Amino acid sequence: MSGQAKPPNTSQAKNPLQHTRFMLLSPDMDHVPLDSGREVAFAGRSNAGKSSAINALVGHKGLARTSKTPGRTQALVFFEVDEQRRLIDLPGYGYAKVSANLKAQWHHTLDTFLNQRQALRGMILLMDSRHPLTEFDWQMLHWCQSKALPLLILLSKADKLTRREAHATLNKVNQELTGVKDVIVQLFSTAQPASIEQAREVIANWLAL
Repeated sequence: MSGQAKPPNTSQAKNPLQHTRFMLLSPDMDHVPLDSGREVAFAGRSNAGKSSAINALVGHKGLARTSKTPGRTQALVFFEVDEQRRLIDLPGYGYAKVSANLKAQWHHTLDTFLNQRQALRGMILLMDSRHPLTEFDWQMLHWCQSKALPLLILLSKADKLTRREAHATLNKVNQELTGVKDVIVQLFSTAQPASIEQAREVIANWLAL
C-alpha cells in the first residue's frame, strides 16, 4: 500500500460548462440580458463550426443548433452557464445567403453589442483550419485588439487535415499573428477530446469558474 494520493484522472475531470442551458435569442439589442457578470462570445464564418464547437465544449450535442446550411444563427443566442456567466453565439458572417438588408441589420446589432457590452471577458474566433485568416477574421481580430479583449482562435475541423498539414497551418497562423497581443491559437476538432479540453480550460479561466 502507498500513502501517496493518486494523480487526478483528467479524462474524468468535471466539465465546468456542463450545466449550460439555452437562455434566449435576441435579434437586436432590445432583448439582451442585463450587462453584468461574465460572458464569452463565439464568432466566425457561417461554415466554421461555431455551433458544433459550443456543443462539444458544454457536452450537450443539441444545445446549439447545427445545420448544413451556413448562416442559420441569425441573432444573438445566449446560453446560461450559471446566474452570472453566459456564452454567446454571434451571427455567422461570410457565407450566409440572406438579403443585403438583413446583413446590414446583423452588422449593426453585432457592432453595437461588441462595442457596448461590458460583461465580455473573451472572444472565441472559429476559423476553418483549411481556410484561416480571411478578411472577416482579420476584422474581428482588429476589433478585439482595439478593445483589448483576449482572443482564442480555434482552427476548426483540424481532423480534416493530416497531422503535418495541421501543424503547418498552426505555425503559419502564429507567424501571421506575430506581435498581436492577447491571442491564443490552437488546433480544434470536435472529434479530438484533447483539443476540446484545451479550449474549455481557457473559457473556464475567462469566466472565473
